Amino acid sequence: MTKHDPLLQPFQLKSLQLRNRIISTSHEPAYAEDGLPGLRYQLYHEEKAKGGIALTMFGGGTLVSLDTPPAYGNLYAGDDRIVPYFRELARRVQGHGAATMCQITHLGRRTSNYKGNWLPIIAPSPVREKAHRAFPKMMEDWDIKRIVKAYGAAAKRCLDGNLDGIEIEAYGHLFDSFWTPAVNRRTDDYGGILRDRMRFPLEVLEEVRRCVGDDFIVGVRMSFDEDLEAGIQLDEGLRIGEILVNTGMIDFISVIRGHVSSNAGLSDVIPNMGTPLAPYIDFCGEVKRNFDIPIMHSARINDVATARYAVKEGLLDLVGMTRAHFADPHIVAKIERGEEDQIRPCVGAGYCIDRIYGEGEALCLHNPATGREETMPHVVTPTKRRERRIVVVGAGPAGLEAARVCARRGHSVFLVEASHMHGGQVNLAAKVKRRREILGITDWLFDQCQRLKVDMRFDCYADIDMVRETSPEVVLIATGGTPNLGFLGRGESLAVSSWDILSGSVPLKKTVLFYDDNGQHAGVSCAEFIAENGVDLEYLSPEMMIAPDIGGTNHPAYLRSLYNNDVTISLNQQLTAIVREDDGLAAIVFNEYTGDTREIRIDQVVVDHGTLPADDLYFDLKPESSNQGEVDQAALVSGHPQNLQNNPDGRYQLFRLGDAINSRNIHSAIYDALRLCITI
Repeated sequence: MTKHDPLLQPFQLKSLQLRNRIISTSHEPAYAEDGLPGLRYQLYHEEKAKGGIALTMFGGGTLVSLDTPPAYGNLYAGDDRIVPYFRELARRVQGHGAATMCQITHLGRRTSNYKGNWLPIIAPSPVREKAHRAFPKMMEDWDIKRIVKAYGAAAKRCLDGNLDGIEIEAYGHLFDSFWTPAVNRRTDDYGGILRDRMRFPLEVLEEVRRCVGDDFIVGVRMSFDEDLEAGIQLDEGLRIGEILVNTGMIDFISVIRGHVSSNAGLSDVIPNMGTPLAPYIDFCGEVKRNFDIPIMHSARINDVATARYAVKEGLLDLVGMTRAHFADPHIVAKIERGEEDQIRPCVGAGYCIDRIYGEGEALCLHNPATGREETMPHVVTPTKRRERRIVVVGAGPAGLEAARVCARRGHSVFLVEASHMHGGQVNLAAKVKRRREILGITDWLFDQCQRLKVDMRFDCYADIDMVRETSPEVVLIATGGTPNLGFLGRGESLAVSSWDILSGSVPLKKTVLFYDDNGQHAGVSCAEFIAENGVDLEYLSPEMMIAPDIGGTNHPAYLRSLYNNDVTISLNQQLTAIVREDDGLAAIVFNEYTGDTREIRIDQVVVDHGTLPADDLYFDLKPESSNQGEVDQAALVSGHPQNLQNNPDGRYQLFRLGDAINSRNIHSAIYDALRLCITI
């Protein structure tokens, strides 16, 4: 019975009663507008409140002063402009029965000199952070005084904004830069022994309490073990926690293990697919046993079973399912309805966090509605128009999403797939052992299609006659793509594609050159697959770095694999031709910076250069379509139906989705399908 579910039990946090134990911990989706949480930001958090969450924390690093430039789209609480936005966000979230808190911080050295106001970044000591590469100024006495005041003023704005509390971000930022010997090398009253290293954090807490009073909820998110030789170890972390708790000035602790001063460290703190679920849950339990204060924790707690275990065993009080709520903001509601098996799974792809540092906005790899709540629905509703006959060709991510959405809209959907199973290119991606969780994307979509009684036919090749026989009103082509090898000047027939290797249709040879001209997961994951199979591998790319379109939490796993398997890495070089030699192949490689050409003698050349659309059926069907395949792009982006009539005698509307248009990623394919099909 759900009423006895440990996850659904209320929890008293100071004067605030939370309706259950599931929370979303502080993070920055980079949806800010001029440092303010505008409508997009608010709707993102409101959706989680609608979905039943107890507490959604926001502002992952809301900045308190001018000299902490936004590293990843941060909010700015250094002046009063933000207060009305806080009030509106609080109204939206609290109106659905959830609580909301803001995380405030000074980034310290974890930012760049060359953003924001171009003020010098500061730290207790001039110790450079690897991740952001800036050289900080050592804080002077006047810096310390003004930053202490800035923390208090920002906290007061959160109180005035009707928020339920605040969290002070410690780990990796200015706050704990003082107490960690890895950064603090001062010899004055703010450095040396632990009591003095704690002076600045305690002054901040005193100022915060002076500004917000005793009743407002204040917590700290901190690392109890930095996993750094020169950093905080568990015994000292527990002493720091004891000092903070004994002040009586904090009301909860959010537990972290690790450091974020490098991409490798960040990928350990925020672990992705291929790593154990909830790797620090027992560590959190060890911390909790030392304190009589509410404890929260979030690190790859992706599934309800793990979250339930953590609460039931008393390893924490409030369980953070932060990235899981990117995939499905309605987790709690589905648990309450007995629909736990229908929760859209978080597969740990890291697309959400990596986009924050890259493209500047967090998005879920397979839920395109997250962050787009103003235009895209999380819950697809039935159409108010008449039922239509829809044919979908292809059962990859785009085709399955199209079938799901159209069926949910109330249409009659017929899906045909040439293969014996669903998944498309996702099945190839899952051949890399570390990335098998990615199957959760298409497995969930397939399950939804089954529940919605979509008529699905496998091992069935669709041609123009078959489509005609179904008398469709709408035809959606999601046939994906095929490997693109046509860029080679000579020797195209001598290369094999990454698909050939991952599918097993072509066996690996002894010495292999892998040419990655894709720059995304598809290429470098195949390189990892090859490396793990024990061949002599050289990884070649025209890029300045390995897979530039992959973010910082995913890079380390690939690099570990390549380095651990003694892969030769050659960058800034183009593969221009392949020629056959008596005893194998010779790859002709060009360096555009030097103008030099060299030959690499190997047994096999494997190439990933993206895909070309498998579009024969589309062009066969195009003459008989009413829209001639044309998309009204203005209608598409504004959420209006496609009404183009270019052929009065046309039998059906015709559209392409995903890689059947051009080589893109999973998110693009699913987004294509969602935003088109919600208008049908």
